[in-house]
Amino acid sequence: MNFFIKKIWQGDIDETVHKKFTRFGKGIFTKRAIISLSRNNKIKLCSSFELVEDILLFCFNIAKKAKVAGVVLAKQEINMPGLVQKKKTKNLIEYYLEGEINEEKIKELSKKAYFLLLDIFENDIKLKTKKRLPKPSRSGKEKIDDKFCQLEANIKFWPQFKEEFFFDVAEFKKARASHTFEINALVLPADKKDFEQLRLEAKRKGKIIRELEIDTKKEYHEKNFIA
Repeated sequence: MNFFIKKIWQGDIDETVHKKFTRFGKGIFTKRAIISLSRNNKIKLCSSFELVEDILLFCFNIAKKAKVAGVVLAKQEINMPGLVQKKKTKNLIEYYLEGEINEEKIKELSKKAYFLLLDIFENDIKLKTKKRLPKPSRSGKEKIDDKFCQLEANIKFWPQFKEEFFFDVAEFKKARASHTFEINALVLPADKKDFEQLRLEAKRKGKIIRELEIDTKKEYHEKNFIA
Protein backbone atom coordinates (compact mmCIF):
# COMPACT_ATOMS: atom_id res chain seq x y z
CA MET A 1 0.00 0.00 0.00
CA ASN A 2 1.50 3.31 -1.17
CA PHE A 3 -1.50 5.63 -1.67
CA PHE A 4 -1.34 8.06 1.26
CA ILE A 5 -5.09 8.72 1.26
CA LYS A 6 -5.75 4.98 1.65
CA LYS A 7 -3.22 4.86 4.50
CA ILE A 8 -5.07 7.66 6.31
CA TRP A 9 -8.43 5.96 5.82
CA GLN A 10 -7.07 2.68 7.18
CA GLY A 11 -5.21 4.26 10.10
CA ASP A 12 -1.77 3.36 8.77
CA ILE A 13 -0.19 6.81 9.10
CA ASP A 14 3.60 6.74 8.76
CA GLU A 15 6.45 9.04 7.77
CA THR A 16 5.53 8.87 4.07
CA VAL A 17 2.07 10.25 4.91
CA HIS A 18 3.56 13.02 7.08
CA LYS A 19 5.84 13.99 4.20
CA LYS A 20 2.81 14.76 2.01
CA PHE A 21 1.71 17.59 4.30
CA THR A 22 4.98 19.44 4.98
CA ARG A 23 4.15 21.87 2.15
CA PHE A 24 0.98 22.98 3.95
CA GLY A 25 0.28 25.27 6.89
CA LYS A 26 -3.12 25.90 8.46
CA GLY A 27 -5.96 26.49 6.05
CA ILE A 28 -8.35 24.86 3.60
CA PHE A 29 -6.71 23.43 0.50
CA THR A 30 -9.14 22.33 -2.19
CA LYS A 31 -8.64 20.17 -5.29
CA ARG A 32 -5.67 18.20 -3.91
CA ALA A 33 -4.46 14.68 -4.72
CA ILE A 34 -6.69 14.47 -7.80
CA ILE A 35 -6.72 11.12 -9.56
CA SER A 36 -8.69 9.68 -12.49
CA LEU A 37 -8.73 5.98 -13.32
CA SER A 38 -10.46 4.23 -16.22
CA ARG A 39 -10.39 0.95 -18.09
CA ASN A 40 -11.13 -0.19 -21.60
CA ASN A 41 -8.56 -2.28 -23.43
CA LYS A 42 -5.93 -0.54 -21.26
CA ILE A 43 -5.76 1.06 -17.85
CA LYS A 44 -5.46 4.83 -18.00
CA LEU A 45 -4.60 6.99 -15.00
CA CYS A 46 -3.99 10.72 -14.53
CA SER A 47 -3.15 12.56 -11.34
CA SER A 48 -2.01 15.83 -9.81
CA PHE A 49 1.54 16.20 -8.49
CA GLU A 50 0.81 15.01 -4.94
CA LEU A 51 0.41 11.40 -6.09
CA VAL A 52 3.43 11.01 -8.37
CA GLU A 53 5.52 9.16 -5.80
CA ASP A 54 2.62 6.96 -4.65
CA ILE A 55 1.98 5.92 -8.25
CA LEU A 56 5.67 5.39 -8.98
CA LEU A 57 6.19 3.12 -5.97
CA PHE A 58 2.96 1.27 -6.72
CA CYS A 59 4.23 0.57 -10.26
CA PHE A 60 7.40 -0.91 -8.79
CA ASN A 61 5.29 -3.11 -6.50
CA ILE A 62 3.90 -4.61 -9.70
CA ALA A 63 6.91 -4.54 -12.04
CA LYS A 64 9.65 -5.14 -9.40
CA LYS A 65 12.17 -3.43 -11.71
CA ALA A 66 11.88 -0.90 -14.54
CA LYS A 67 13.70 1.55 -16.77
CA VAL A 68 13.32 5.11 -15.50
CA ALA A 69 14.40 8.61 -16.47
CA GLY A 70 13.82 11.96 -14.84
CA VAL A 71 14.46 14.31 -11.96
CA VAL A 72 15.19 13.57 -8.30
CA LEU A 73 14.85 16.50 -5.88
CA ALA A 74 16.60 16.34 -2.51
CA LYS A 75 17.18 18.50 0.56
CA GLN A 76 20.56 16.87 1.21
CA GLU A 77 23.16 15.20 -0.97
CA ILE A 78 22.41 11.62 -2.04
CA ASN A 79 25.16 9.19 -2.95
CA MET A 80 23.73 6.53 -5.23
CA PRO A 81 25.01 5.02 -8.49
CA GLY A 82 23.37 6.60 -11.53
CA LEU A 83 22.45 9.92 -9.89
CA VAL A 84 23.97 12.93 -11.64
CA GLN A 85 23.77 16.31 -9.90
CA LYS A 86 22.44 19.00 -12.24
CA LYS A 87 21.64 21.99 -10.05
CA LYS A 88 22.01 23.12 -6.45
CA THR A 89 20.13 25.95 -4.76
CA LYS A 90 19.84 27.04 -1.14
CA ASN A 91 17.01 24.62 -0.39
CA LEU A 92 17.13 21.92 -3.06
CA ILE A 93 19.54 19.73 -5.01
CA GLU A 94 18.37 18.54 -8.42
CA TYR A 95 19.65 15.22 -9.76
CA TYR A 96 19.05 13.39 -13.03
CA LEU A 97 18.53 9.63 -13.04
CA GLU A 98 18.37 7.31 -16.04
CA GLY A 99 18.61 3.53 -16.22
CA GLU A 100 17.10 0.37 -14.81
CA ILE A 101 16.35 0.27 -11.10
CA ASN A 102 14.67 -2.32 -8.88
CA GLU A 103 11.96 -1.96 -6.23
CA GLU A 104 14.39 -2.07 -3.30
CA LYS A 105 16.52 0.76 -4.73
CA ILE A 106 13.56 2.97 -5.63
CA LYS A 107 12.21 2.63 -2.07
CA GLU A 108 15.63 3.52 -0.69
CA LEU A 109 15.82 6.55 -2.99
CA SER A 110 12.31 7.63 -2.04
CA LYS A 111 13.25 7.76 1.65
CA LYS A 112 16.25 10.01 0.92
CA ALA A 113 14.67 12.28 -1.70
CA TYR A 114 12.27 15.18 -1.34
CA PHE A 115 10.45 14.34 -4.58
CA LEU A 116 10.81 11.81 -7.43
CA LEU A 117 9.73 13.10 -10.85
CA LEU A 118 10.49 10.01 -12.90
CA ASP A 119 9.12 8.40 -16.05
CA ILE A 120 8.81 4.62 -16.40
CA PHE A 121 9.37 2.80 -19.68
CA GLU A 122 8.17 -0.82 -19.59
CA ASN A 123 6.09 -2.97 -21.94
CA ASP A 124 3.19 -3.27 -19.47
CA ILE A 125 3.50 0.11 -17.72
CA LYS A 126 4.30 3.54 -19.12
CA LEU A 127 4.41 6.51 -16.75
CA LYS A 128 5.00 10.12 -17.80
CA THR A 129 5.62 12.83 -15.19
CA LYS A 130 6.24 16.56 -15.49
CA LYS A 131 9.60 17.70 -14.15
CA ARG A 132 8.79 20.87 -12.19
CA LEU A 133 6.71 21.04 -9.02
CA PRO A 134 3.88 23.59 -8.89
CA LYS A 135 4.07 26.30 -6.25
CA PRO A 136 1.70 25.72 -3.30
CA SER A 137 -1.35 27.97 -2.93
CA ARG A 138 -4.06 28.33 -0.30
CA SER A 139 -6.81 29.57 -2.55
CA GLY A 140 -7.36 26.47 -4.65
CA LYS A 141 -8.58 28.89 -7.33
CA GLU A 142 -5.55 28.49 -9.53
CA LYS A 143 -5.66 26.09 -12.45
CA ILE A 144 -4.97 22.62 -11.09
CA ASP A 145 -2.91 20.33 -13.30
CA ASP A 146 -4.71 17.00 -12.96
CA LYS A 147 -2.54 15.55 -15.73
CA PHE A 148 0.79 16.19 -14.00
CA CYS A 149 1.26 12.43 -14.06
CA GLN A 150 -0.12 10.18 -16.83
CA LEU A 151 0.01 6.40 -17.00
CA GLU A 152 -1.03 3.57 -19.28
CA ALA A 153 -0.88 -0.04 -18.11
CA ASN A 154 -1.89 -3.53 -19.15
CA ILE A 155 -5.51 -4.28 -18.28
CA LYS A 156 -4.41 -7.39 -16.34
CA PHE A 157 -3.35 -5.06 -13.50
CA TRP A 158 -6.83 -3.54 -13.08
CA PRO A 159 -7.69 -5.27 -9.76
CA GLN A 160 -4.50 -3.91 -8.16
CA PHE A 161 -5.04 -0.36 -9.45
CA LYS A 162 -8.69 -0.30 -8.40
CA GLU A 163 -7.95 -1.60 -4.91
CA GLU A 164 -5.07 0.82 -4.36
CA PHE A 165 -6.60 4.09 -5.52
CA PHE A 166 -10.37 3.49 -5.26
CA PHE A 167 -10.39 1.11 -2.32
CA ASP A 168 -13.65 2.44 -0.87
CA VAL A 169 -16.04 1.94 -3.81
CA ALA A 170 -17.57 -0.90 -5.80
CA GLU A 171 -16.46 -1.89 -9.31
CA PHE A 172 -16.53 0.78 -12.05
CA LYS A 173 -15.26 1.68 -15.52
CA LYS A 174 -14.30 5.30 -14.87
CA ALA A 175 -13.71 7.16 -11.62
CA ARG A 176 -12.27 10.42 -10.34
CA ALA A 177 -11.31 11.50 -6.83
CA SER A 178 -10.49 14.98 -5.53
CA HIS A 179 -9.60 15.86 -1.96
CA THR A 180 -9.90 18.88 0.31
CA PHE A 181 -7.39 19.19 3.14
CA GLU A 182 -8.79 21.14 6.10
CA ILE A 183 -5.79 21.73 8.38
CA ASN A 184 -6.84 23.48 11.58
CA ALA A 185 -3.81 22.93 13.82
CA LEU A 186 -0.08 22.27 13.77
CA VAL A 187 1.27 20.00 16.52
CA LEU A 188 4.81 21.27 17.08
CA PRO A 189 7.66 19.10 18.40
CA ALA A 190 8.69 20.27 21.86
CA ASP A 191 12.43 19.72 21.36
CA LYS A 192 12.86 21.81 18.17
CA LYS A 193 13.45 25.57 17.92
CA ASP A 194 14.72 26.01 14.37
CA PHE A 195 11.87 27.32 12.20
CA GLU A 196 12.58 25.03 9.25
CA GLN A 197 12.78 21.97 11.50
CA LEU A 198 9.52 22.97 13.17
CA ARG A 199 7.82 23.29 9.78
CA LEU A 200 9.10 19.93 8.57
CA GLU A 201 8.45 17.97 11.75
CA ALA A 202 5.17 19.53 12.89
CA LYS A 203 2.17 17.24 12.53
CA ARG A 204 -0.86 18.56 10.69
CA LYS A 205 -4.24 17.98 12.33
CA GLY A 206 -7.55 18.28 10.56
CA LYS A 207 -9.93 16.60 8.16
CA ILE A 208 -9.87 15.24 4.60
CA ILE A 209 -12.96 15.40 2.41
CA ARG A 210 -12.84 12.81 -0.38
CA GLU A 211 -15.06 13.72 -3.34
CA LEU A 212 -15.69 10.82 -5.72
CA GLU A 213 -17.24 10.58 -9.18
CA ILE A 214 -17.91 6.91 -9.88
CA ASP A 215 -19.23 6.44 -13.42
CA THR A 216 -22.44 8.53 -13.14
CA LYS A 217 -22.62 8.77 -9.32
CA LYS A 218 -21.09 11.17 -6.79
CA GLU A 219 -20.01 10.29 -3.26
CA TYR A 220 -18.44 12.24 -0.39
CA HIS A 221 -16.37 10.66 2.38
CA GLU A 222 -14.68 12.39 5.34
CA LYS A 223 -11.85 11.38 7.66
CA ASN A 224 -10.18 13.16 10.59
CA PHE A 225 -6.41 12.81 10.67
CA ILE A 226 -3.18 13.83 12.34
CA ALA A 227 0.01 13.28 10.34
